[in-house]
Amino acid sequence: MRVLGVSAFYHDSAAALVVDGRIVAAAQEERFTRKKHDAGFPNHAIAYCLEAAGLTLEQVDFVAFYDKPFLKFERLLETYLAFAPKGFTSFRMAMPVWLREKLFQKDLLRKELKKIAPAFDGEKLVFTEHHLSHAASAFFPSPFENAAVLTMDGVGEWATTSLAMGQGSKLDIHKEIHFPHSLGLLYSAFTYYTGFKVNSGEYKIMGLAPYGTPKYAQTIRDNLIDVKDDGSYRLNMDYFDYCTGLTMTNAKFDALFGGPPRKAEQLLTQREMDLTASVQHVLEEVVIKMARAIAKETGARNLCLAGGVALNCVANGKVLRDGAFDNIWIQPASGDAGGALGAALSVSHGIGGVTRSVAASGDGMAGAYLGPSYEQADIEARLKAAGAVFEVLDDKAVIADTAQALADGKAVGWFQGRMEFGPRALGNRSILGDPRSPKMQSVLNLKVKYRESFRPFAPSVLREHVSEWFEIDSDSPYMLLVADVVKGKRRVMTAAEEALFGIDKLNVPRSEIPAVTHVDYSARVQTVHKETNPQYHALISAFAKKTKCPVVVNTSFNVRGEPLVCSPEDAFRCFMGTEIEVLVVGNCLLRKEKQDPALKLNYETAFELD
Repeated sequence: MRVLGVSAFYHDSAAALVVDGRIVAAAQEERFTRKKHDAGFPNHAIAYCLEAAGLTLEQVDFVAFYDKPFLKFERLLETYLAFAPKGFTSFRMAMPVWLREKLFQKDLLRKELKKIAPAFDGEKLVFTEHHLSHAASAFFPSPFENAAVLTMDGVGEWATTSLAMGQGSKLDIHKEIHFPHSLGLLYSAFTYYTGFKVNSGEYKIMGLAPYGTPKYAQTIRDNLIDVKDDGSYRLNMDYFDYCTGLTMTNAKFDALFGGPPRKAEQLLTQREMDLTASVQHVLEEVVIKMARAIAKETGARNLCLAGGVALNCVANGKVLRDGAFDNIWIQPASGDAGGALGAALSVSHGIGGVTRSVAASGDGMAGAYLGPSYEQADIEARLKAAGAVFEVLDDKAVIADTAQALADGKAVGWFQGRMEFGPRALGNRSILGDPRSPKMQSVLNLKVKYRESFRPFAPSVLREHVSEWFEIDSDSPYMLLVADVVKGKRRVMTAAEEALFGIDKLNVPRSEIPAVTHVDYSARVQTVHKETNPQYHALISAFAKKTKCPVVVNTSFNVRGEPLVCSPEDAFRCFMGTEIEVLVVGNCLLRKEKQDPALKLNYETAFELD
């Protein structure tokens, strides 16, 4: 049974291919087109998935689309009618697009598929509901025979939060909370209000929150959201404009929090930090209440998470530590891109009739290394054509020289194997650094990533040593759990340092690994496993042998506003456009000082800001 999953036309278009229940390939369209959050039909991602499996589109049994456009249109119409005559301007802008394109997405999808394969049978195109796609992406690849599945996002067709139960090859949705009441949209409202881009900047809110105090949390509880003991909730729509307007919040929201929204790129103040801390605090409270209620109601001991809110690794870490469930597994591509994978898995195990088999060890995601890879000869040819100067090393020397470069404090571009699926770089398309350096965070943010200085970096740590450095002793291969640095590795703060507020805390080293220790001593941990990524494991092991530190800084190989690099050419351009000092692509090692200066680029302004 061969099922191609597709997500498209909203944001983060993607394709995924599942063969007999096994995930063969998955990729986001943005990686090929170099357009961040590309929402177009994923031609390139589909072509890659089919090529990876050695198939043509005609040989696929089903093409599964990740949501149902007619139900979305129903929600749009009913919402406008419920709020009429308010929102007519928004209605007038939305309707032509829906009537011209979105309402007829089935025909559009069939046309696009027939462009790839003129003989494609349009009856093979099937649709799954948005939240079922998310739930399937979490349960079916999970290491659990049975589990509760909690999906939280902005909105699908109608659902914004849902509970599903998975058992073997079966997955059924049991409960839903419907639009306009949405945790994801509450969080996005604060993303908008604090001056960041909705559907892109939510992770900045999570990163900024530790610089503030949750002084507005009670204001949010009293005015914006009514939360019951079981975690169910309703929003007070008097303060929001997203149902019918052109913005997320309104004048009443402005009055509640003492002023208009911050303008993009405007200087951050303590107010924004306190606002982000407050909404993060409330989100965590709601998610923990939901998890406790689900565990009590269902008796389940395993929990799977999906949807955009499941990328909030701070909340995930608190759910794990709360202990309502014995085990938690989170889909690494929890956003809309993962919907393509979930649609394929849902159809494969549903109408496709494939019996699910749980992985003997780990999970079914293959470490999320599901994207394109390049043979060494191809890498060398591509780099030569780009004008790169490089040396080719054997496997042992690649590890040794890269580990030495890291120990010397250099920023290293690391491009190996198959590209990651999902928003996180997990050691195959990564920029690496020495976590012991007190300057590494600011250097990577300001001179390599060209992004806001407050943004934290994640540690990649050998799984066998994780509990020696962080207050966690479970697998976290997808960088989706936050844990504190262990007390024995922390640095005691002076009274003056403890008294600092906001962004002033940034440059105060807080542990033996300051480059990956956030201002509240937390870290977004990635455990590295020899079984899923032996080369990355070997590199960190070599670094540990030199430094007695089994941890490296890991951030995505891109600059702000750029998609993760996909090809060797992408990697070389990013290398030449930033202050990365060493680039390793396959067995090719490049040093910045040996490159032709005429090839230097300015990446600081090359991409639209995220």
